[in-house]
Amino acid sequence: MEIVINGETKEFEDNLSVEEVLKLLNLHHQRLAVELNLRVIRKDNWKTTTLKDADKLEIIHFVGGG
Repeated sequence: MEIVINGETKEFEDNLSVEEVLKLLNLHHQRLAVELNLRVIRKDNWKTTTLKDADKLEIIHFVGGG
């Protein structure tokens, strides 16, 4: 399936969860906010939210500083 992530199209196998895609992108240990098709997905729902072909993900990294 093809998913658009932050404006870039990427290929993945079918029926992956948001959490699985983040792991494949090596982003699962970072502080993130995830939006799927213009809806914010709570972190507790990443494991149960399954992606479909042509879904659009926006992934935002939180950066601390002082």
